[in-house]
Amino acid sequence: MTNTIDRTASTTVDLLHIGGPTVRFRYGNLTWLTDPTFDEPGDYPSGPLVLHKLTGPAIPADQVGPVDVVLLSHDQHSDNLDPAGREFLTTVERVLSTPDAAGRMEGVQGLRNWESVTIGDVTVTGVPALHGPEGAEALSGVVTGFVLQAAELPTIYVSGDNASVDLVEQIAQRIGRIDIALLFVGAANVDRFGDSDVTLNGRSAVRAAAALGDAVIVPVHGEGWGHFSETLDYLARNFAYAGRAAQLVIPVAGEILAVAAR
Repeated sequence: MTNTIDRTASTTVDLLHIGGPTVRFRYGNLTWLTDPTFDEPGDYPSGPLVLHKLTGPAIPADQVGPVDVVLLSHDQHSDNLDPAGREFLTTVERVLSTPDAAGRMEGVQGLRNWESVTIGDVTVTGVPALHGPEGAEALSGVVTGFVLQAAELPTIYVSGDNASVDLVEQIAQRIGRIDIALLFVGAANVDRFGDSDVTLNGRSAVRAAAALGDAVIVPVHGEGWGHFSETLDYLARNFAYAGRAAQLVIPVAGEILAVAAR
């Protein structure tokens, strides 16, 4: 089944939400995958914390098909890269992530903030992300987002595990028009920073959407783990109350979503 979002642009991007932060999409004649997570439910130690996975992937790793490039927000946490995801990386020729991840993992290319690399016809730029409040890097580690650009194609922003609206505003100002934004949401909170969430929540996601103009907002990484403190229904209500319901397109895991820019 395919859900088609009717926009004025003729070019669409086919997205498959596999679960959590894991999305496969076609762009610039290449197949891309974000943060591979393919493990079944279970408990995952993460330093002094234990993360609890509640639902498995909609599609197992062996049914994803060939992937040309993985965009890895960070490698430190199992909800963004689990053991099955690490195994999947060995099947992919190009993996882009943070310089820190490149130092820890063989075969990973690290991008500094605002550094770009060209793959085929696509330019990928690493953009800043903050996994919590100011100073969170000391506990959460360094994370990154990505912007994909190609001639005659929509510009795509993948936020990664980012909680900072200020950074989204900086990215929008520096990049210019963004057509499609994959925002990692869910108000993730493992009680490291009190009431400060480590990913976008319902209120901050609305502010991020406003900073991105009329970009189509595709929320991911908002379900399937015990540390998400808000539901996608709550997110949708916040967008509706803000008059931005039409901007939000919530994917169904396991179903192709064809998205075209406004």
